[in-house]
Amino acid sequence: MRFPTLPFALLATIIALPMLAAGAKKVDEKKEDKPEPFAGLSFRGIGPAVTSGRIADFAVHPQRKQEYFVAVASGSVWKTTNAGTTWTPIFDDQGSYSIGVVELNPANPLEVWVGTGENNSQRSVGYGDGVYKSIDGGKTWTNMGLKTSEHISQIGFDPRDPKVVFVAAQGPLWSDGGDRGLYRSGDGGKSWQRILETDRHTGVNEFVMDPRDPDRIVASTYQRRRHVWVLINGGPGSSIHKTTDGGKSWRKIETGLPKDDSGRIGLAQAPSSPDTIYAIIEANEKERGVYRSTDFGENWEKRSDYLASSPQYYNELIVDPTDPDRLYAVDTFSRVSEDGGKNWSRLGVENRHVDDHALWIDPDQT
Repeated sequence: MRFPTLPFALLATIIALPMLAAGAKKVDEKKEDKPEPFAGLSFRGIGPAVTSGRIADFAVHPQRKQEYFVAVASGSVWKTTNAGTTWTPIFDDQGSYSIGVVELNPANPLEVWVGTGENNSQRSVGYGDGVYKSIDGGKTWTNMGLKTSEHISQIGFDPRDPKVVFVAAQGPLWSDGGDRGLYRSGDGGKSWQRILETDRHTGVNEFVMDPRDPDRIVASTYQRRRHVWVLINGGPGSSIHKTTDGGKSWRKIETGLPKDDSGRIGLAQAPSSPDTIYAIIEANEKERGVYRSTDFGENWEKRSDYLASSPQYYNELIVDPTDPDRLYAVDTFSRVSEDGGKNWSRLGVENRHVDDHALWIDPDQT
């Protein structure tokens, strides 16, 4: 009888199986006499880590600070209710894994908003499919539109009316057009009106709102376009604009700001001093740096030459909740200033990784 030819390794495995089975039986018999020391242990997920990519944003419950949401640039949205001991992925069934921002409506912390599409201009960023809303703390979601925005950079709310929502959309990175600009909804996201539009290459990066008069808004526009061979990160479209009538009309602000073309402009308002606004501006070597306005954006003063190591990737400021002169700049090695942006020193990185993209300060623990 002629048998088919088998590879040697496979044949050796077949011949060895009876012997392995017999050996395993003897080993099992011996194990019965000794209890397994690790039988009571099991693996558990501990949440976003290195493989999930950079963290894009936080949203912390105002009353239960052990409960918060984390937006991951390339890893969806996660929620913890025990200050990070355990995590639950809550956005995996939605249309985008790339997240730019997560926010809670101050009038109702169960209302969670997510802006999809990482708000950076790197080669590796994923794009999104608009804004999402949950009214049950992240259990279920509804896509609220702006599906061609691709990169959402900020979501905010009118403190007078919880149904009035603002969305800053950078717009598509690899093409022009799309939903880009500053959008306003007066019905909780059912419909949107673009209240600040520049051109098909320019979106809105960030905005600040006067809590005493929410019709006063300062916004930064951002012109950029990525190609395979180059990133055009700036142009005449990048600038700072102000409205005093809720977005019906806008003025381009120029006093004290760079005269040449700018790139990405990050804005931050001091919670304890609403007229104080900071801007970190990508521009030419002479004009780039950190600027400050103390009259809600009318006039600006350059404070220092500090600029993030990669403005397309960072250029975000956070002001201390109680001290208007203390501000932070996220960066590969993040910085802090104690004198309104004049001088900067590095934050510590002991026992943690570098490359920061989000920072939250507990207003009760400053």
